[in-house]
Amino acid sequence: MAKILLVEDNEMNRDMLSRRLQKKGYEVFIAVDGEAGVKMAQSERPDLILMDMSLPGLDGWEASRQLKAGADTQAIGIIALTAHAMAQDKEKALAAGCDDFDTKPIDLARLTEKIEALLAKKTAP
Repeated sequence: MAKILLVEDNEMNRDMLSRRLQKKGYEVFIAVDGEAGVKMAQSERPDLILMDMSLPGLDGWEASRQLKAGADTQAIGIIALTAHAMAQDKEKALAAGCDDFDTKPIDLARLTEKIEALLAKKTAP
């Protein structure tokens, strides 16, 4: 069972997405801000991180940069989640170290495809 860390400050989004991911068979860990997300990624070693980019305190941009700079967390795939759907937002997320990008509101089928693609890449020889 793949472990997914969901870093999301909005309680309704967190609850909805975590329940839907669990129904799909993922083990879900939750962090409510970027600082907690970085710490949890270091301690839990998830297979993938879903990172809200608009977080209080340490935002998703900086949290992603820190995770990709850390020797123990740089290999973890990160999918940026944001309500900002402009092309420059995707470029900014990829520049911060995110491996993929998805927009809110979440389309679960589309997000699941991205999750599966990143997980497959991680397990490929």
